[in-house]
Amino acid sequence: MRDAAATRRRLLDAATEEFAAHGIAGARVDRIAAAARSNKAQMYGFFGSKDGLFDAVLEEHFELIVNAAPLDGADLPGYATALYDAYLQHPQVVRLATWSRLERHGGGGDLFADGVDHSAPKVAVIAAAQRDGHVDPDLDAADVLSLVVALAMAWSPASILLSAGVDEPAAVHERRKTALAAAVGRAVAPKG
Repeated sequence: MRDAAATRRRLLDAATEEFAAHGIAGARVDRIAAAARSNKAQMYGFFGSKDGLFDAVLEEHFELIVNAAPLDGADLPGYATALYDAYLQHPQVVRLATWSRLERHGGGGDLFADGVDHSAPKVAVIAAAQRDGHVDPDLDAADVLSLVVALAMAWSPASILLSAGVDEPAAVHERRKTALAAAVGRAVAPKG
């Protein structure tokens, strides 16, 4: 049983790297099986199909995608910079989410099409921050969340201009996070 669990773990780890690099369509089960020191029969036995394996990988990373940083409605700039750090440390999470969006949900909507509104708790926190005077109440709370997340991803692997890397100097990351915090603060500040 331990061997089966270890094999499953290796398959998930290898698939995470393969799907993050190549997407669903571009991923090759032969490469995944080889990297996991396994075989296609075992992969299909555990996950049923390549799509089933992608679903398992995405589900495993779901918590990190949705809750990469704690949300404090009174400190949306801090939330944005925490997301920046999380995306910097876990670029495969952004890549997996991007591939899922491109290859499965190109028409829009929730990345996790399981009927659950995963952003609802965060939207509720922002709505409370609006009532408390921390965030502009004229903005839709869901739009504020999307805006803050998008700004935090400006240097993520989903960026079309520049992707941040862990090997860059700390001063570069601090400069970006300072700009990010200032932009988010200005974007959502109550009129005054």
